[in-house]
Amino acid sequence: MFRAVCRLSSAGSRGLVRSRPRYSAPLVSRCFSHEKVETDEEFDARWVTYFNKPDIDVWELKKGMNTLIGYDLVPEPKIVESALRACRRLNDLASAVRILEAVKQKAGPYKEIYPYLIQELKPTLTELGISTPEELGIDRV
Repeated sequence: MFRAVCRLSSAGSRGLVRSRPRYSAPLVSRCFSHEKVETDEEFDARWVTYFNKPDIDVWELKKGMNTLIGYDLVPEPKIVESALRACRRLNDLASAVRILEAVKQKAGPYKEIYPYLIQELKPTLTELGISTPEELGIDRV
């Protein structure tokens, strides 16, 4: 068992010294999960399916985007496209523009990623009638 020894001085308790029997514990082995690791294609398909749900609501859209943006990656154009289509189904232009802003922010110092995404998304943006933050002039604010 443990035996505690307390040293007191005029300033109060300075420390607590514990003496206990010395014995070694057996080594612990770790058990790792045998779960299959998700590939990039499966990850993309999962998010496209999530945003393509016909009954998605605004809360689910925003929750999904917050989760996706929280990952250490820039979403693929097909994921962003499905999110923008969900915004159009919900008639939520503000969320669509916010998604584009968030993707630009995630691209960070890699200046070639965001123009590539916009290039890939341009037909979808035109089809849905969504303007980019640059076209709206809110990127300079």
